[in-house]
Amino acid sequence: MSDPMPHLLVVDDDERIRDLLTRYLKRSGFLISGARDAGHARRLLAGLEFDLIVLDVMMPGEDGISLTRSLRERMQTPILLLTARDEAKDRIAGLEAGADDYLAKPFEPKELLLRINAILRRMPDAEPVAQKPKVLTLGRVRYDIDRGEMRDGEDIVRLTGTEVQLMRIFSASPGEPISRTRLVEELGRGAGKDGQAQERAVDVQITRLRRKIEDDPKQPRYLQTVRGEGYMLVHD
Repeated sequence: MSDPMPHLLVVDDDERIRDLLTRYLKRSGFLISGARDAGHARRLLAGLEFDLIVLDVMMPGEDGISLTRSLRERMQTPILLLTARDEAKDRIAGLEAGADDYLAKPFEPKELLLRINAILRRMPDAEPVAQKPKVLTLGRVRYDIDRGEMRDGEDIVRLTGTEVQLMRIFSASPGEPISRTRLVEELGRGAGKDGQAQERAVDVQITRLRRKIEDDPKQPRYLQTVRGEGYMLVHD
């Protein structure tokens, strides 16, 4: 069986450049997803795994260097920065943020391809990953990850849209604390709104979700609060 095509995420607010890069890299044998800004990229990264991120530095809102620094706190996916500025201090800032390489605009598409392939060659082969459970057991409750379906015995537990999103986020990383800030971002509620108010709204949603999972929501066993870090889903 042949190796799967590497999946790249191209992040650029310029639709024309994003489309040109997408077409060129597809012709070069890559699977491509595109994002128009940092928020769009975060949503894609929450649900998909990528082999490499091609990221424009100069974007409205959160720029590429800030996004790189944030992503490095929780993932090691290689990042190639694209920028119209080629000053040494800008290259250093990008590399210090955690980027793997830095390419100044304008550039030849062939050079971009060579840089991408060079980064991918440096990446170690992935170790076999232990098979993740497809159904999480939470006491009497069962949660089917693929279906996004929760059951209490034979009865389906009705989940709101936000609860479905929360279970998707938690079940992707069981046993790992997820910060309230990250939950706000992945629920798509952070833009232009009071951050503290949004975090309190997440707390309310967690409380409601606990009522559907826990025998005693005031002493949660499965959807735990991790002091100073956020919330964590554990299963039997």
